[in-house]
Amino acid sequence: METPMIYELRRPKKEIPGKKYPALFVMHGMGSNEQNMLSLVEDLEDFFYIFSIRGHLSQGPGFAYFTIQGFGKPHREVFDEGMNKLTTFIDYASEKYSLDLSQLYLLGFSQGAILSMSLALTLGTKIKGVVALSGYIPMFVKEEYNINPGNHLSVFISHGEFDQVLPYEWGKENAEYFHKLNIPVTFKTYPEGHSVSEGNLQDFQAWILNDLKR
Repeated sequence: METPMIYELRRPKKEIPGKKYPALFVMHGMGSNEQNMLSLVEDLEDFFYIFSIRGHLSQGPGFAYFTIQGFGKPHREVFDEGMNKLTTFIDYASEKYSLDLSQLYLLGFSQGAILSMSLALTLGTKIKGVVALSGYIPMFVKEEYNINPGNHLSVFISHGEFDQVLPYEWGKENAEYFHKLNIPVTFKTYPEGHSVSEGNLQDFQAWILNDLKR
C-alpha cells in the first residue's frame, strides 16, 4: 500500500523493537505545512509515533486539505476528498508501522482541527482522542455525515478568546456538540487570537499524556 499523502515521521528515540506504540496524526492550518506543527509535539516524541501530514492541495506558500466557499463553509466535494485521503492515510500508517491501534490520536490546528473533529466523529472506534486547536465542525458534517464516534473517544478543544479568524463562539459550540453526544470533552480558552499559546501547549500535552493512561 503506497502512502496517499506526504508526511514527516517522528518516533521514540529509544524505540523498543516489537513494541507497539500509540500514534498521533497531526494536521496543520491552511497555507502551512507539516514542518510547522512539529514544534507543538516535540515533547511527545518519546510516547508516540507522530505523523505530521501535509495537505494535498497547494495554498499560497504552503498547503491545505480543503478549500472554502465562504466563512465557515468548506467546499463539500473538496472536503470529502480530504477526509477520504486522511482516512486512507491512517489505514496506511496502521498497516505499515508498529502502532497500538487502540491508541490512535488526532491533533490539528485551524483547518487541521476541523478535520480532526470531523474524522473522530465518523471513524468509530478507530480514534481514541482528539486535540482540536481553534477549529469548528462544518454544518454538513453534523447534518449529513454518518456520525459514529465510537464508545471510547475523548476530546480536548481549545480556542482563543480574541480569535479574529474563527470566532470564539464556534469553539464553545464544538464543546457543546460533543457534550450532547455524551463524549468526554475538556474545553479550554486563552486570552489570545488565532494561535497556540505556551499555556495552551502545556495544557493539551498534559491532557493527552493523561488520556493515554485510561
